Amino acid sequence: MSLESHGGRLAARALKAAGVECVFTLSGGHVMGIYDGCLDEGIKVVDVRHEQAAVHAADAWARLNPGKVGVAILTAGPGITDGVTGVANAWRANSPIVVFGGQGPFDNLRRGSLQEMDHVSVMKPITKWADACYQTHRIGEYVELAVRNALSGVPGPSFLEIPMDVLHAPVDLDEAPLPRFRDYRVASAAPPALLSEAAEILSVAERPMLMAGTALRWSDGGPALVRFVEQTQMPCYTNGMGRGLLPMNHPGFYSTSRKQALGEADVVVLAGTPLDFRMRYGGSIGADAKIIQLDLDETLIGQNRSADVGLVGNLGVNLDELGSLLSGRGEMPDWSTWSGGLRAAEDEAAAAQAAQLNSDETPIDPLRLCREIADFVATDDEMIVIGDGGDIVAQASKVLKVPPNGTWMDPGPLGTLGVGMPFALAAQLANPDRRVLIIYGDGSFGLNGFEYDTAVRFGLPIVGVVGNDGAWGQMMRPQAMIYGSDRLVATQLEYTRYDKVVEALGGHGEHVTDPGDINAAIQRAFDSGKPALVNVEMRRDVDGMKGSTYV
Repeated sequence: MSLESHGGRLAARALKAAGVECVFTLSGGHVMGIYDGCLDEGIKVVDVRHEQAAVHAADAWARLNPGKVGVAILTAGPGITDGVTGVANAWRANSPIVVFGGQGPFDNLRRGSLQEMDHVSVMKPITKWADACYQTHRIGEYVELAVRNALSGVPGPSFLEIPMDVLHAPVDLDEAPLPRFRDYRVASAAPPALLSEAAEILSVAERPMLMAGTALRWSDGGPALVRFVEQTQMPCYTNGMGRGLLPMNHPGFYSTSRKQALGEADVVVLAGTPLDFRMRYGGSIGADAKIIQLDLDETLIGQNRSADVGLVGNLGVNLDELGSLLSGRGEMPDWSTWSGGLRAAEDEAAAAQAAQLNSDETPIDPLRLCREIADFVATDDEMIVIGDGGDIVAQASKVLKVPPNGTWMDPGPLGTLGVGMPFALAAQLANPDRRVLIIYGDGSFGLNGFEYDTAVRFGLPIVGVVGNDGAWGQMMRPQAMIYGSDRLVATQLEYTRYDKVVEALGGHGEHVTDPGDINAAIQRAFDSGKPALVNVEMRRDVDGMKGSTYV
């Protein structure tokens, strides 16, 4: 017997077939038919307090579940425009998300219905695929198109608009076609001739290094990265979502000597690391160095600086192939003198930083706060750590080691503030047995801090730590340097009691002014079993660029 239903149930059935377990939304009448379908399919609906947060949460869900999409459902008009920042962040981070957008009735198209606007045109510049479905029985087909485009090749966002009369129209679920979903990710290896050429370059290298980046995560390339580093003993640095794929306690992992290594290396292997602003558009690499570049798409090879060899395909597969070719040549090259020099530089940098890391001064030294957080993270092999801020997150990333089985997440190259709690919502929902910690700047907390309400409603015991210097520090310091400390404008905040805000929302708050109290306060926050915030008052550095990451 056929089941008469509506398009929202067909959309949810397609999402279930695609492996979707959870969707993020802020309620809206244009899209509530999908919620109804999610109830039937056992898909969890998590409602947040701002649409930007819904899309950020979908972004994090995709990062934590390779091969699957994160899903956000946005109502029409301001619901979609509120989500644009989240989509743009996923676009720059290559996160495979599917965003559903509501629309006024197709029957009233261009007549000025409530919240009607051209959403598809808004989304096209920041998505891999953006379209609208105007026939109810084809909703499943369009969902598959959205998922396929999000996951194929270099991942990224898809946007699917469904007008409300199309979404809520009757449809026979037994007759409506439901496409087959598959693993859309790149699985191929580069041509053997190019792999051999890359192996030949490395076999005669004297000072090679490896930069592992985001595309390795989309290739499930973490285990291959570890195998390659152990086979070759090549110094390895990470950026983007490559961070944590090689355990930070691994002898082949390097961090603070990166600038020196890039400038002195004679061969640089870029494994999913774009030559963008983080690499000075290729200028960080010595002029005479050879470049072997691995990525998911041919168009990414040689961007901003030519590569000597481009290896296109699954990055994990290509690292394994490259390692096997090098091993097959006999004795592996000895790069111990080169790597030993880099390790000595790292030890020297750590010694120079020791005074700040152990400072007892008040207001608290930012690096002392970072060290206390790092010490706490080190007690949990599986902790998920999320960075949401400017200088404090940049400093923490240099001190904190991602746990061996843990995860680090930050916004990515768009540098979007406000991802902290939305990312954490997805992380805790996807990993209910793991602890989730957010490192906040006080500026970034203000953007989506109200999502603590969401965490309270869903019983998610996420803990945040705010490095509170009462300023937009990453902007204030260069402003003072360029224009003078007497001409600060739009960069100063108050030492606000953000912990009280969280308490008012039903969570647990801690206020810390003494460095010796930081660790215990974080422990109490986790022990509370509630969403919690530790508000740490730090020293406000105004003059000069001390600790700033502004570029």
